[in-house]
Amino acid sequence: MFKDLFQKKRKYATIPSDRMGRDNNPEGDRPRREVPEGLMSKCAKCGTIQYSKELEKNLKVCTSCGYHIRLNANERIQITLDEEGFEEFDRDMISIDPLQFPGYATKLEEQAMKSGLKEAVITGQGTLCGNPVVVAVMSFNFFSGSMGSVVGEKITRAIETAMERQLPLIIFSTSGGARMQESILSLMQMAKTSAALARFNEQGGLYISVITDPTMGGVSASFATLGDINIAEPGAVFGFAGRIVIEQTIRQKLPDDFQTAEYNMAHGQLDLVTHRKEMRGMLAKLIEFHTIKGEF
Repeated sequence: MFKDLFQKKRKYATIPSDRMGRDNNPEGDRPRREVPEGLMSKCAKCGTIQYSKELEKNLKVCTSCGYHIRLNANERIQITLDEEGFEEFDRDMISIDPLQFPGYATKLEEQAMKSGLKEAVITGQGTLCGNPVVVAVMSFNFFSGSMGSVVGEKITRAIETAMERQLPLIIFSTSGGARMQESILSLMQMAKTSAALARFNEQGGLYISVITDPTMGGVSASFATLGDINIAEPGAVFGFAGRIVIEQTIRQKLPDDFQTAEYNMAHGQLDLVTHRKEMRGMLAKLIEFHTIKGEF
């Protein structure tokens, strides 16, 4: 009896009465606090939830696992080139529906609305640490970065402009492959861009290819891997056919890191794997190293 009298009782936190909840919610549930849209971001690889602003300060690299979250073309230009003086090429060039592929015209409009872009690549001239360069920057959030006739044309024109102005060329690639809605018109861009790069190389032009996650299909099999220097971000997956297709074809299990930047680096497909935070500085050093008195 005395033991029960002096026994310590558990303390419980008090909460508002159910009536308060029922007054605001007929079902009696507690009112939910709404989190402002865009305040938090979740890492696609490790699932860590982070403040979006902190993630942007870290150049969209997960602070927990180091995963390089995809950047759109405008974001890539912003963190790579100097703040002022960017001259965009072919701003108003847009895709049409040459083969009258069912639903393609509607999808193009939807992609433009969703991404805020007119196509899957932005090209132009700017400066990188004071060095003038021509760039082509692909964006996965427009039609999965697929290469249609306009993407190939804009990149070819950027190559030719770099050749005319005798400037170094940097292409940032990310793509799901050729755009099937344009069929052969899409596939021929592989040859067109490759031929333009061959002419650029004959005149001594410097081309640096930066491969980002993912870069597959026709883009990987053409200009993305034809750089004088080929660089990739950590963990970037690139190759021609996808992992599942290859495994089904050869009927073998592939390594877990197959087609990653690190795997391709180990097998001689890359010159460098460079962290996003170091990419701008690395590109500037490479350009300065290959430039003599303003000529490449």
